[in-house]
Amino acid sequence: MGKQKRKLSARERAAKRERNRKFMTIFINGKQKRVRREPTIDGIPVEEFIRQNADPIWLHQNEMWEDMQEQPDESGQTFPREQRDTENDIPF
Repeated sequence: MGKQKRKLSARERAAKRERNRKFMTIFINGKQKRVRREPTIDGIPVEEFIRQNADPIWLHQNEMWEDMQEQPDESGQTFPREQRDTENDIPF
């Protein structure tokens, strides 16, 4: 007969829940490895949450210019940055 399994104590169960929350198990070359989970906010990755909810001022203050949306010009059309700069005939 094999050895009987014992019940985990409350402290061991809490540590197991914490490990499962922080790490996920993946297979690499047929072996199990533990890797840290990506941080999430409401189940969405942090970068995606920021992209959806940040306003342009906050993005500018945190130097996240690549995530800023294109703003329409006075005619209501949006242009890529290169076209916007060359479209204006202002010499300075």
